[in-house]
Amino acid sequence: MKNNIDINNIPKEKFELIGERDLHDVKFDTKPIGYFQDAWIRFRKNKASVAAACIILFILLFSIVVPLVSPYEINYSETGYSNKLPKDKFLMQFGIATGQTTRKMNLNAFTKAMAVGMGAADVNGTGDVTYEDGYLNEYSSVKVIGDPYMSQDAVYRDVSVDVYLEEGFRFFRVTEAELESMKAWEQATGKKLLYPMIDTKNDHPGTEDANVWYKTKSGTLQPVSVKQVIGGVVTTPLDITAGDKLVPNYLYDSQGNAIYATPSDSTMWRVRVLYYNYYQWAHEGKEPYHLLGTDNSGYDICVRLAYGIRLSLLIAVCVSVINLVIGTVYGSIEGYFGGWVDIIMERISDVLSGVPFIVVATLFQLHLSAKVGPIPSLLFSFVLTGWLGTAYRVRTQFYRFKNSEYVFAARTLGASNSRLMFKHIFPNSLGTIITSSVLVIPGVIFSESMLSYLGIVAIHGDAGTSLGTMLSSASDLFTKYPHEIFFPALVISLLMISFNLFGNGLRDAFNPSLRGVED
Repeated sequence: MKNNIDINNIPKEKFELIGERDLHDVKFDTKPIGYFQDAWIRFRKNKASVAAACIILFILLFSIVVPLVSPYEINYSETGYSNKLPKDKFLMQFGIATGQTTRKMNLNAFTKAMAVGMGAADVNGTGDVTYEDGYLNEYSSVKVIGDPYMSQDAVYRDVSVDVYLEEGFRFFRVTEAELESMKAWEQATGKKLLYPMIDTKNDHPGTEDANVWYKTKSGTLQPVSVKQVIGGVVTTPLDITAGDKLVPNYLYDSQGNAIYATPSDSTMWRVRVLYYNYYQWAHEGKEPYHLLGTDNSGYDICVRLAYGIRLSLLIAVCVSVINLVIGTVYGSIEGYFGGWVDIIMERISDVLSGVPFIVVATLFQLHLSAKVGPIPSLLFSFVLTGWLGTAYRVRTQFYRFKNSEYVFAARTLGASNSRLMFKHIFPNSLGTIITSSVLVIPGVIFSESMLSYLGIVAIHGDAGTSLGTMLSSASDLFTKYPHEIFFPALVISLLMISFNLFGNGLRDAFNPSLRGVED
């Protein structure tokens, strides 16, 4: 009795019979959720795995898009701009990737740094440029001058410099045609490329530094006023201590005009060029901007990183797929037939599992890489024993499901062994197999990086590189140029963490025992 209603006194006309057709319509009003759909729903609820999948996708897109949009190729190398900091024209507006660093300079180092801008301003070789002219020049490597301080009985100052502009000037040997091309480029662009030659024998015997265009007058050191520029606006002057005066040390002809080229031999000329503009002349007006900087060979790190990600992921995925195929077939045969078949195959697995991977990889690189190349030999190293883990998991799953009732029913109906193995048992093991295959990828990436870092595997040069090779090349320069090792290390770390989180999400999503379970 509920709400004072007597169910025994309800009139018969209030009831309505439901036919068999109507009953089935109600029963199938909602669609059943499939195995993969249910797995996808549970995977989406794992926020860490979804975030990891997004990171993996971003890294993959980076490796695909960067080589397509970058002005640099994988084999591009400019040794004059090796070990340079990140610099990007757009990001510089926000104070990011400016290509600048702070150096501690004494008087001589500071004078030489200031002389780069002064030399760039002295286009005619008259020598009448001032410190202020050099500091305000667009090619001055000095950007911010710190206050002087005493250190170890000497005066120092912290100076912010543009590492691309501090290259300053260089000597080159060019042909007559190249010399004329340089002059034509100057007229077409309005930029100065050729600068007065230096008398390297006068006051600087044996000196081949194209930036030392000056001689210094001896005398008492005096403060020189240089105006500081902040945001393009000239502000208060700075007092910097320097020599009395920088005296030009150029070569002049009989009329007193600066000489811009001297004959090197019958066909070549020796010139002194502003390297920043020389780069633009040699590369059709392109300025040296490198988003992630350059390495010790002058390669663009951004492009090399993209190709390194491609190669590392390609090796990892290939190893994962090959191990999946071999391990699935091997493990399914072991688990399904059992008995003496399982005993023999397990003993083979035990022997292979006792072989050290690093020994196999080293031997393959020593004796096989010369014939097939370092990458195929590396694949052989991973595949030789890499499938054992997958085979063990598949074997365990087959032992778990082969005596199930649905398998017995299929066998009773005349299903063949191959049908029972791959049609009835294997699908129930799919979640575990997929998860183990995904988790192989970060292990391969880490192992490849370790082998490359140790120098066992050599994947470098103009044709390509790997993440481990980039780490190995930058390891000796870590304290001086940390950006060269930071970016590949960051990518490896993200791939390792993301693939592990992604694999854990797949493991939970494909777990049959969690099917239909709500979090």
